[in-house]
Amino acid sequence: MPASPVRPEAQVPVGDAFTPDQLHDIERAVRHAEEASGLHFSVYVGGADSETRPFAVELLNELDDPDHTVLVYVDPAGRRLEIVTGAEAKRQLSDTAAGLAALTMQTSFATGDLTGGLVTGVQQLGTNAHQAPLLHANEPHKQ
Repeated sequence: MPASPVRPEAQVPVGDAFTPDQLHDIERAVRHAEEASGLHFSVYVGGADSETRPFAVELLNELDDPDHTVLVYVDPAGRRLEIVTGAEAKRQLSDTAAGLAALTMQTSFATGDLTGGLVTGVQQLGTNAHQAPLLHANEPHKQ
């Protein structure tokens, strides 16, 4: 049975892939990343119905608020990882920061620690997704 996304607070895989404690750790990392960044985070673990990148983009676009979401897609069997950002999320999360988080996750995955890689990577993404400063046009410029 392929993994399917579930959306209470964060998308996590269902089935035998993770223990309840591991799911809790992933969900907690997602909550912290959301609080730190103001963005939504979603984690999907499972195989792709097609090529990985288009599949991850399709998953992102099916979410409630794709523009403000960072999706982490992992296919352990296919050894694939994609970090996909919505239009607004991309403004807060640089490609460099996403690449460093991907490297962190891949290092953990290579040692067989899928949960640890996801938790650390999502935390890193949340920490590095800076909220854009709020600028007011009606305030005079201070020198």
